[in-house]
Amino acid sequence: MQADVAIIARSGAADLVRSAAALILDVDGTLAETEELHRRAFNHAFARHGLDWHWDRASYKDLLRVTGGKERIRAFHTRQWVAPPLSDADIAELHRVKTAHYAELVETGCCALRPGVTDLLASAKARGQRLAIATTTSHGNIDALLSRALGARWAADFDAIVAGDDVRHKKPAPDVYLDVLARLKLAPSDCVAIEDSANGLIAASRADIPVLITRSMFFQDDDFSAARFVLDDLSELAVK
Repeated sequence: MQADVAIIARSGAADLVRSAAALILDVDGTLAETEELHRRAFNHAFARHGLDWHWDRASYKDLLRVTGGKERIRAFHTRQWVAPPLSDADIAELHRVKTAHYAELVETGCCALRPGVTDLLASAKARGQRLAIATTTSHGNIDALLSRALGARWAADFDAIVAGDDVRHKKPAPDVYLDVLARLKLAPSDCVAIEDSANGLIAASRADIPVLITRSMFFQDDDFSAARFVLDDLSELAVK
């Protein structure tokens, strides 16, 4: 019975994706398991600045509820009850060092795209579907990952790329999705959002976009009951 349910879910998810005019993709956790590299890069930046901070996987998983790298640093510092607070300039510099080290880690080739992502992008292009990105990460982080994975001209395949710094409010606010819809000039029902986290699901749902979840390492236990379909990874879309 469970096998039959899984087959039906995969078939339904594949039909949903094929029928969309546009696929709107999250990046971290969705296209690649990048969060562990982000965690290592944060710790590198803290050490470089002489801060006695270390984010292990458990604490980082909790901090991921705060969207945005600079916001995450601020939230963690606030929880330490340490005065004086870090200035905006201090946080910006920490984040700059973190972002640079993240790009260095990605460049080693240690972070491949998740199963099924390359096939999904190729199939969408062959079907004439439009592609977009809606993410809370920075443009620099997107480019570091996708330049390595898809080549230097990767952005030409996407009709809209909206990052966290492009909007006033990050996920779970719907801002990135609303911006993408405006750029694509499409209705929410014409699109499918592909996400890996509850914050992403909430953001897309608030923009009235149907959501397909692909579970990732740090968000396995999130509540995805509002998603249209939930898959372990995107290779499950290759149903016969």
